[in-house]
Amino acid sequence: MTKKLVGAHEIAELLDVTTQRVYDLARQNIIPHVRLGRVVKFDLERVQQWIDAGGTPLPGGWRREA
Repeated sequence: MTKKLVGAHEIAELLDVTTQRVYDLARQNIIPHVRLGRVVKFDLERVQQWIDAGGTPLPGGWRREA
């Protein structure tokens, strides 16, 4: 079974956020992603499941705690 991985730009459009925000979410392990060396890719099906499940909130809501 072959899955097509997409880049941060496609996920940013899906979530209506900036590409940098998508990378931030991946770095914080909030959004499902795959690292291929220095490249970060996303399985669109897993991201959609994450969205359908309501996502994982950051500690303290959408504000990071110090």
